[in-house]
Amino acid sequence: MADIEMTKERTTGLELDNFKQLFDQYYESIRNFAYYKVGDIDVAEDLTQEAFIKVWEKREDIKQETVKTLLYTITGNLAINHLKHGSVVFNFVSNYQGNDSSNGPDFEMEMQEFDQRLKKAIGDIPEKSREVFLMNRIEGLTYNEVAERLEISVKAVEKRMRKALELLRERIDYKI
Repeated sequence: MADIEMTKERTTGLELDNFKQLFDQYYESIRNFAYYKVGDIDVAEDLTQEAFIKVWEKREDIKQETVKTLLYTITGNLAINHLKHGSVVFNFVSNYQGNDSSNGPDFEMEMQEFDQRLKKAIGDIPEKSREVFLMNRIEGLTYNEVAERLEISVKAVEKRMRKALELLRERIDYKI
């Protein structure tokens, strides 16, 4: 009887091998998505792992063809919950401090000030526009790829990008 149950075909649910494949296939893109939402790579990795845990816990009810969307939805919701429960400082710009001593201390101070203004300006961009901006400018995704990943139209991507760029120009260009 146990042999019969083991040979039954399953139409829904994830098997361990499928889950491992799913994890390998989507971990990096889900982690990047979470990073765009929260601005902290360590938190993004935690949220990504939590999203995969939730998918594993619901594996019996999940259809293979909807799992990618489910992962993005869970990760997005986890990121929103994280942002609501704590104050997150957006750390987008990597710490680049020139090691070239010919730049001088004035240049270094100006770069630090610009870094702070840029971080603040990017952090002030509304979440949806910031997400599109980072996917395009940092990850190098095309507008079509961003639209596909976020399940929105290319026009919506263009509108969000335009808003992000306008806000950045307003906050950076005029305050230098």
